[in-house]
Amino acid sequence: MAQNDPKTLVSTEWLAAHLKDPDLRVLDASWYLPDMNRDGRAEYDERHIPGARFFDIDDVSDARSDLPHMVPPVEKFMSRLRAMGVGDGHQVVIYDGAGIFSAARVWWLFKLMGQNDVAVLDGGLPKWLAEGREIEDLPPVIRDRHMTVRRQNQMVRDVTQVARASKLGDHEIIDARGPARFRGDAPEPREGLRAGHIPGSRNVHYASLLNEDGTLKEPDALRATFEAAGVDLSKPAITSCGSGVTAAILSLAMARFGKTDVALYDGSWTEWGAFPTVPVATGEA
Repeated sequence: MAQNDPKTLVSTEWLAAHLKDPDLRVLDASWYLPDMNRDGRAEYDERHIPGARFFDIDDVSDARSDLPHMVPPVEKFMSRLRAMGVGDGHQVVIYDGAGIFSAARVWWLFKLMGQNDVAVLDGGLPKWLAEGREIEDLPPVIRDRHMTVRRQNQMVRDVTQVARASKLGDHEIIDARGPARFRGDAPEPREGLRAGHIPGSRNVHYASLLNEDGTLKEPDALRATFEAAGVDLSKPAITSCGSGVTAAILSLAMARFGKTDVALYDGSWTEWGAFPTVPVATGEA
């Protein structure tokens, strides 16, 4: 069983024990790829962990960008979270309906906004349900709470910064997509994108960091998975994926074994694969 850390990851047992804490806030951040044929909001409305609020990844994003669910302006993040009744002094626990999938993205977004007391629920809703724990379909009672945001700009990278890192080789760029997409053997789910990967990047498929029950592997096993993929953990890291969601699972995994010099490429392959002036590599890393 993973060691509980309210700044990264907590167990279902931990959450059940703290569910009635007055300053606990639980967020359902379920989000799915189109080919999963699931609707996160509809599933939340049908059943959720008691008191959970729904966090809509596509809504709490930058509406000015053509790219999907990019980081929202600070003011929008603050106002959306205030409307959810989440603010200063709260311990936040985030889960999703897949196990550990989209919850890590929202964990990373909170960290980017300077919020430290935020954790992902290990194993998510599937583990909670498998253990026969309490659920409800009631909307939560919301009371406004102000949130103080201090954006941590070092935690996010844009295409120019990633292109520079790729050229200089001074960062490890780590891609969370499946091996076939990384190699360029499988077509991209979004139209108009080239196939392949960022030159010099390494491939650590996010699923390789999870146990069979959807929980995150122990810290030592996580570290070994990155090292086996050829990642030099002495270098600062940049995580990437299809659209910046599963990249955050890599960021969470590295935080579990104490690596903190990690940024996330927000545009990820949706931007890089469509950007005409940046190079694309194929085959193995």
